Amino acid sequence: MFYFVKTPWLVKKIYPYGTWDIKTNQRELYLSFDDGPHPDITPYVLEQLEKYRAKATFFCIGKNVERYPDTYQAILTAGHRVGNHTQNHLNGWKTSNRDYLQNIKEASTYINSNLFRPPYGRIRKEQASLIRQEFPTMKIIMWNILSADFDTSIDDKKCTDNVLSNTSNGSIIVYHDSEKAFPRLKNSLPQVLDSLVEKGFLFNSIQ
Repeated sequence: MFYFVKTPWLVKKIYPYGTWDIKTNQRELYLSFDDGPHPDITPYVLEQLEKYRAKATFFCIGKNVERYPDTYQAILTAGHRVGNHTQNHLNGWKTSNRDYLQNIKEASTYINSNLFRPPYGRIRKEQASLIRQEFPTMKIIMWNILSADFDTSIDDKKCTDNVLSNTSNGSIIVYHDSEKAFPRLKNSLPQVLDSLVEKGFLFNSIQ
């Protein structure tokens, strides 16, 4: 499995239509969680965030919001932001432009947000253009740090190191509130929150 823990500058240049980090001189970070909501894992994440008074952004799959509306509402009630992650977690590179846009539209009936994150980070330039045409205020949010909690070949300590070793002001960090990621997320998230809060960082949701 190949991926970049820290997004190289060249990738950002090749895909300029996405927001990769938030430009700031303040000690602010942006935690994000993909693929939820999940009725057991998302509440665990919310509990950890509450302990550290941290705000985050949850990029939700439409079918999961449809299935677990109470969990989705709990994210909003806790003061976090949500984003569209397509209805069925589609890979843009393997999906026609028409079907991709339609899937985002379907998800938007359940997710009221001007934020969008392409699953796997895979989106074609034409798809990004169509999104801007259909949803003029929508922002495509990428990331510059992956915890890699989705990688079953590593442990939670590696996930924690991936984040702590690469974080800087304005970093957008990705975790997943999913069953696949939970064995690593469970221990990594509280360790990351504890360490970075102790260093004086604040966690904000993406606006």
